[in-house]
Amino acid sequence: MRLTRAGEYAVRCVLYLARQEPGTLVGRKEIADQVDIPGQFLAKIAQQLAREGIIEIQQGAGGGYRLLRAPDRITLLEVIETIIGEIFLNDCVGRPASCDNSGGCAVHRVWLRAQQQLRDTLRQVTFADLLAEEACCLASPSGGSAGKAKGCGA
Repeated sequence: MRLTRAGEYAVRCVLYLARQEPGTLVGRKEIADQVDIPGQFLAKIAQQLAREGIIEIQQGAGGGYRLLRAPDRITLLEVIETIIGEIFLNDCVGRPASCDNSGGCAVHRVWLRAQQQLRDTLRQVTFADLLAEEACCLASPSGGSAGKAKGCGA
């Protein structure tokens, strides 16, 4: 399994917003520039995040994005699955009807257990947890010298 670019960008966007003071409205261009996301791609991702109630989009000249919940109430799993759908490791786990043997197959049970472990791990990590990590490569909210997210894992 590999995280899509859209999923990675969504994590970057939410993490950048989570670093701001609560309720802060941040312009799309600032986010795109600071975390190295193409502006049009960010707009598309933001729509999906807004539909799920993770962020709010304010239109207009002074518009932008803001988190709707505290970072400790948003999980990595929620953001990723908002963008890519439910994570599954292969077709027999994601669509059991596609495999005649999924009910009694030992390999199916291994895939299912691995999927559950991955989802549980991502569900346990909040954006507040990520913010607590000093090694994150996102730029500082003030545009300081922390560097852009280019080449960063998220």
